[in-house]
Amino acid sequence: MMRGMGNMQNMMKQMKKMQQQMTTEQAALNEETFTGKAPDDMVTVTFTGDKKMQDIAIKPEAVDPDDVDMLQDLVVAAVNDALAQIDTQTQSTMGKYTKGLQ
Repeated sequence: MMRGMGNMQNMMKQMKKMQQQMTTEQAALNEETFTGKAPDDMVTVTFTGDKKMQDIAIKPEAVDPDDVDMLQDLVVAAVNDALAQIDTQTQSTMGKYTKGLQ
């Protein structure tokens, strides 16, 4: 009976250690920056790992008052590029903790 309690305590220690590692890795991921780009780098955006936009840069030639739709499309493309990078890095970094838990 006591032997089972020792295994349980050991498992709880391992879980706590894993949780601390996850927290540390998530914090580091949140501090990383990701730059998304539209075609021809007409629009670039910078996000943190926790998906907060930090910056946007728009080249002057992307601004055409007669074609606002193009600028909107460029912004969307740059934002989606950055968010895809964040998702990929998050899965790469944090996926090892959730592998097989479905």
